[in-house]
Amino acid sequence: MTSCVALLGGSFDPVHHGHVALAELFARLLHPDELRILPAGRPWQKASGLKAGDADRVAMLQLAFAGRGVNVRIDTREIERQTPTYTVETLRELRAELGPATSIVFLMGADQLQNLDSWRDWRDLFALANFGVAARPGYRLDDAALPPAVAQELAARHATPEQVRASAAGRVCVAHTLAVDISATQVRNALAQGDGTGIDVRALVAPQVLDYIQQHHLYRS
Repeated sequence: MTSCVALLGGSFDPVHHGHVALAELFARLLHPDELRILPAGRPWQKASGLKAGDADRVAMLQLAFAGRGVNVRIDTREIERQTPTYTVETLRELRAELGPATSIVFLMGADQLQNLDSWRDWRDLFALANFGVAARPGYRLDDAALPPAVAQELAARHATPEQVRASAAGRVCVAHTLAVDISATQVRNALAQGDGTGIDVRALVAPQVLDYIQQHHLYRS
């Protein structure tokens, strides 16, 4: 059987229940041999920069994904790169390391898919990996909601989880069952403003991650 590595990239500033739910959804669908988490170093599309340091973001990821019943690896190559983070460069590196036959599946939310045509060399991504895309409340996944070029690229690539797992690259699995809608901005605002937002932060992040944030005085206004 072809080995399968699922990739979840992001700023994780901080990691929250939405990230974990996305990873666990595709862990159930794909049964990957490894779930690799890729914290961004200098994400080029986030002009405001990251609020927590690299070591803190990695530590929070380790806490959030501990004991999840899937083989998880935190891959810090984008942090170590010390240059703007481009997904296409990371996928080229991983493809060279994992070989031509491994099924690489890059996981993302519907909001990222809607902006895919703004990513560097975005069409090249399909030659390097498969994609697992999860619905998110407020973001549609039908062709009318996507940039025409993205919709056209996806048209012939839709596949079942089994087909994706058996393919090295070029397939897209869309899951409409993820109903979690959390953003890191929402989490940071709730942490900075305390009870003033009316949001219970414990509903947004894992308790061990919240403990870490409080102990290290992160995201305070």
